[in-house]
Amino acid sequence: MTTRPRLYDGSKLGGLLAVGLFGFLTAVFLTSGFGTADGFADGSVTRSIGYAMFNLDAGAVASEGFLVAFIAIAVVLDAALDGAVMLAKRDEEGES
Repeated sequence: MTTRPRLYDGSKLGGLLAVGLFGFLTAVFLTSGFGTADGFADGSVTRSIGYAMFNLDAGAVASEGFLVAFIAIAVVLDAALDGAVMLAKRDEEGES
């Protein structure tokens, strides 16, 4: 015969650690000093993202270059597309 489920009455260390971690992350967030958010100088979000991606001087918006990451993602996506086309052609011809 089965009995009803009972709550675990063991160690409460996991719960205390979770509360402590929450308190620590709250303190870090509240004392981080992010400052105020800067807007985009010309009002165009898309243009500013493009300038930031290719490390072009956008004037008021400081940016880092992401050109290498952009090219790496392009190569990986191209390889995935080539693989999908190859599998589709192979499936179309009846190969297994």
